[in-house]
Amino acid sequence: ALAVPTHTGHPDEVEALVVRAVEAFGGIDILVNNAATNPHFGPILTAEPSHWDKTFEVNVKGYFYTARACHPHMKQRGGGKIINVASIAGVRPQPGMGVYCVTKAAVLMLTEVLAAELAPDNIQVNAIVPGFIRTRFSRVLWETPALHDAIVQQIPQRRMAEPEELVGLALFLASSASDYMTGAALPIDGGLLIGYPPMPLP
Repeated sequence: ALAVPTHTGHPDEVEALVVRAVEAFGGIDILVNNAATNPHFGPILTAEPSHWDKTFEVNVKGYFYTARACHPHMKQRGGGKIINVASIAGVRPQPGMGVYCVTKAAVLMLTEVLAAELAPDNIQVNAIVPGFIRTRFSRVLWETPALHDAIVQQIPQRRMAEPEELVGLALFLASSASDYMTGAALPIDGGLLIGYPPMPLP
């Protein structure tokens, strides 16, 4: 493992990261885009231009910059995998997270565009679409009882996921088992998007 502090919204830093990775490991086979930010919480019309700029810089442009920087190295090795971590927020609006939702919707389209354009280079591009995961990023949602309870009532499995529960899907998308899959967006959300919470039958 090699840790290289990088602001993915800055193309020069991304290029330097890729150079370090190639120097250390001899090439690049797999890219997982997972950096994200959400500086604004509230009605979307209260968001400042700086909120839009920062969120797009990291959540969308950062994914593009890293894919662009890794592409020639993957092509040189005969192919590769790009895994974009999106969100259910890109599929269904979430209260108070409008700007974030818009950027995650953009990630889903970026995934499809890259999948189509990079297919001739044998590079598969897919997206993981997580629901509510207990991470530091989402701490306010699961540490605030009222928010937590309101959220889990919408989830058929009645719980949030732990980060480790995304690992299996990521490994599948990074492996040869997914070689004929590209442009897909795979939810891992406890059933949230199906919109059918369990209810007692008479």
